[in-house]
Amino acid sequence: MRARYTLPALAAVAALLLTGCVDNSTPATSGSSGKADSSVTKDAAAEAMLPDAVRASGKLVIGTSPNYSPNEFKDDSGNPIGWDIELGSALAAKLGLTAAYKVANFDTIIPSIIGGKMDLGISSFTDNLKREEQVDFVNYYTAGIQWASATGKTVDPDDACGLKIAVQTTTYEDTDEIPAKSDACVAAGKPPIDKLKFDTQDSATNATVLGQADAFSADSPVTLYAISKTEGKLQTAGTSFEEAPYGMAVAKGSKLTPAVQAALQSMVDDGSYGKILDKWGVAAGGLTTITINAAANG
Repeated sequence: MRARYTLPALAAVAALLLTGCVDNSTPATSGSSGKADSSVTKDAAAEAMLPDAVRASGKLVIGTSPNYSPNEFKDDSGNPIGWDIELGSALAAKLGLTAAYKVANFDTIIPSIIGGKMDLGISSFTDNLKREEQVDFVNYYTAGIQWASATGKTVDPDDACGLKIAVQTTTYEDTDEIPAKSDACVAAGKPPIDKLKFDTQDSATNATVLGQADAFSADSPVTLYAISKTEGKLQTAGTSFEEAPYGMAVAKGSKLTPAVQAALQSMVDDGSYGKILDKWGVAAGGLTTITINAAANG
């Protein structure tokens, strides 16, 4: 659930915290390449819906900010990987195209789509009404918020007043969720939440492992993946809440939108969509029906 603000990178802090704690460079399962599975076959009906310029180019230019494992992150060579990336590559194959990824800062992806520099944005975008004013969203997943704490440490997300909670900068958890919870604490006469912001999710995770934070808050697939990578050092804190749809961002009113919807639905129907989610352990948020602009249309 990425928010819409940008703040300076905290590279020095990230480097310090990443030392010897969490390794999110590889997936929890094998086969992490962002290349499309060879079993994914073109859907002629979806391809026929493509705008002429996109079809003629032979490629689908996809913007992503790969720092949010396991959704999208980088392998040891710096290439984007993750289940979002694999979905994007398979989507392109369904449309008879090749995925061409452009790594970008998160807050520049939507402007680049609007400006015609990218065809599609796949970067854990939460579909909300404000963003729908700028782009259309093809909804492909549902994620909630999930907290994690050090193993053996009880933390209640509904009663975290006075605690230190780590978040990744510019996420929904940073800009909306934790501030609202902290304001509620103050209104009740309790101490505010001490929000610790980090440039990457790895750093927020490590702060919790090291005891610098009481817990961290992130999207449910991100939290569950982080727990799986810390060898028993972390546990879920409470249950997932505030579920909302992820959407692939497309230029407002573009003919590409229904083509992407049709291709993703074809992937759902033939099982290739579920295969990718299963491999990465994130099937719980999978959809059976691919929709458009769920925030406005329910």
